[in-house]
This record gives sequence, structure tokens and C-alpha cells, in this order.
Amino acid sequence: MLCACPEPVEGFSVVKNSMSNFWKSARRWLPGVLISLAVIAVILYFVDLRRLAEAIRSADYRLLLASLTISVGWLAVRGLVWRTLLRERASYRDVFLTLCEGYLLNNFLPFRLGEFGRAFLLGRKSGLGFMEILPTIVIERVLDLAFSAAILLSAVPFVVGAAGAEQVAYIVGGVMLVGLVALYFLARYRDWAMRQFDRLSKRWPRLHKRGGNFLESMFSGLTILMDGWLFVRALFWMTLNWAIAILQFYLALLAFFPHAQPMWAMFGLGAAAFGGAIPSLPGAVGTYEGALGGALALVTGDQATSLATALIVHLFSYLVYGILGTYALSTEGETLMGVYRQLRKRQEEPGRDSGQ
Repeated sequence: MLCACPEPVEGFSVVKNSMSNFWKSARRWLPGVLISLAVIAVILYFVDLRRLAEAIRSADYRLLLASLTISVGWLAVRGLVWRTLLRERASYRDVFLTLCEGYLLNNFLPFRLGEFGRAFLLGRKSGLGFMEILPTIVIERVLDLAFSAAILLSAVPFVVGAAGAEQVAYIVGGVMLVGLVALYFLARYRDWAMRQFDRLSKRWPRLHKRGGNFLESMFSGLTILMDGWLFVRALFWMTLNWAIAILQFYLALLAFFPHAQPMWAMFGLGAAAFGGAIPSLPGAVGTYEGALGGALALVTGDQATSLATALIVHLFSYLVYGILGTYALSTEGETLMGVYRQLRKRQEEPGRDSGQ
């Protein structure tokens, strides 16, 4: 005798909920995947892969090795930038190793979890709150885009046929400047901002409590903008950091184009920064090569060799961040997937918005 059992209905419900959760998640990662795949398809269609392979074989590997070595120095100075923004409340060793871990996470995990991973991992080491650390990463990224816009603007007059990039640089630079000014005023008038939030959120007690904790921690992290001397120091280290990046990339460019000009390196780096900022697969796969290779093709007229340069430079970042980031995680007994699971769990736990 057969009986009607509820399991199939429950099973259908589980599958339905799983599919619903999948599509909710897909809204976040699918656009980046599609953009990266589209760029990769365009690259494969237009670039001669045989010439690409020949360009890689004929490169000057002595210059590439020098560029790779300098990239470690770039990371060391970037650690000074972040530690200054943190008002030196964490040791340099912890900051540097966490920076390497964050870049490793960004190269392999979706949703740019490396940025949140940096705040999460450094918070465990230093005792600082998650939302005290995260604003310093936001400020660092804003400064990065402002510098990249300025560098791109400086190079555009020397680059033929790149007038469109000038408009993009002005727009992005302006948006970043407005964002930085907005952060400054939030830090300066934090009491007023908190009063406005309290007044507007009282009818929603849960939002009032959790949002208030969130904003208190965030404003604490933004106080770097109120310390003029400390912020000048951060700008100094950031300027040195970008100067090293230009030198590093110029050496890599010379390995493929012996007659390359420094302005080509500046133009390429500025374009690559914007390519890395748009939605994509983890590590800006496809978009980085498209932006950097496309920018270099404008000034060299050689698509295959330009793409070869972009591929090698991107590979170097994976190599350096992979080795140093894996070492940093291993010293803490962590793995890439272990940190990923902790970050996902942290996002799902209620009451963690404040980062405490």
C-alpha cells in the first residue's frame, strides 16, 4: 500500500529556496563574470595569438626580473600608506602581512572580499574595530583612483588618439574628489551627522541601534582626515608608491618595447587602474588586460605585444601576492578558503554591522 509522504514537497521547497538564494547571489557576481568574458572574447577575436606568444618569448627577462623585484618594494611602501591612514595603531609587520593577504583574497575571491578581509584579519591582530579599519581602506582606494586620474591626465597630452580617456579621467577624478571632500565633512561634523541619523531612524529601533554603532565606528576611522600632518604623510607615501609603480611598469614595458617612453607607462597605469575598478571576475581577469593592453595598443599600434605586456604584468601580481599572501596566511594557520568561509559567516551573522 502506498502512502503520501511530505518529503518530495519539502525537497521541492529546499530546491526552490536554494535556487532563490542562487539567483539573489548571481545579481552580485553575474555582471562581473559577463563583462570579463565579453572582454576576453574580444581580445581573442582581435589579437593574433601567435604574435602574442612570440612577443612573450622575445621579451628581455632581465628587465622583467627587475620589475618583479621592484614590485615587492611597491608593496612595502603601500604598507606604509595604510599604516599611516591607521594612525600607526597597528605594527608595520601586521599591516604588511594583512595587506598581502587582502591582495591574495582579491585575486581569487569574488565581490572584492579582499578589502573586507583586510579589515577582518587586521582587526583580529590589532584589536581595532572592523569599522575603524574599513574607512581607511576606503580612503586608500579613493586616493588611488584620484592619483590614477591625475597620472592619466598628465599622460594624455602626449598620447595621440586618446582624447576619450581624458574625459573619463576628468569624470573619475572629479567623483573621487567629491567623495573625499564628503568623507572629510562627515568626519568634521560627525556630531551633526549622528544627530541627523538619530532623528531619522528613531521609528526603526533595530536600524537605530545597529546603524548608530556602525556610524560611530566608521567616524572613528575617518578621523585621519582631521589630522592635517598625518594626512600629508599619507599623501607623501602614496605619491612615492605611485612613483615606484610607474618605474616598475616602465621596466616591464621596456622588456617588450625597447624604445618605450615613460609617458606610455603612466598612460597604461592610469587606464589599468580604471580597468581594475569595474565589475569583473576575481583579480580583474579580462578587464585588466583589456584596459592595459588597449591603452598600450593606442600608443604602440601593436596589439599582440601590448597584450603580452599586460598579461605578464598581471601574472607578476598573481605571483607576488600569491607567495607573500600565502605565507602571511600560513603564519596565522589560515587558508584561502578558510578565510572565505569566515567572511561569509560574518556577513550572515546578525548584529555584526558595527564591526565590534
